[in-house]
Amino acid sequence: MTITTRPFTQDDYEQWHGLWQGYLAYYKSDIAPEITASTWVRLLDPSSGVEGFCAVNAEGALVGIVHYLFHPVTWAIGPRCYLEDLFTDKQARGLGAGRALIKAVSEAAKTAGADQVYWLTEDYNKRAHYLYDKVATKTPFIKYQKNI
Repeated sequence: MTITTRPFTQDDYEQWHGLWQGYLAYYKSDIAPEITASTWVRLLDPSSGVEGFCAVNAEGALVGIVHYLFHPVTWAIGPRCYLEDLFTDKQARGLGAGRALIKAVSEAAKTAGADQVYWLTEDYNKRAHYLYDKVATKTPFIKYQKNI
């Protein structure tokens, strides 16, 4: 299967929304519809700071999505790139969509002068670990969270 990546367009909304809902369901998350609507608007607004790509199969269907953003850090002069959300359709897993999306974000990060791309995943997400262990280095950091 041939997979290509590209930025989102307005016409991608329905397919993006379906993949986004699949991502949220995988992580047993439920967010308000206005957050989903805002996320989509930000993905299409180049000034929002939230960016993304879709993975597209040979038939033109979206089979994966990724969202990312840049932020300043105290450990580098350039920005750092946080890959926030990555999801591929169940039927496309293992066919290169995830790898292609990570590559697209990495290329965007390099162009932006970032020194690294980083992301988080659940400990139980073994299928994702299989890919991530091939394309990146696992760090020893543990995430803490304080909700406000």
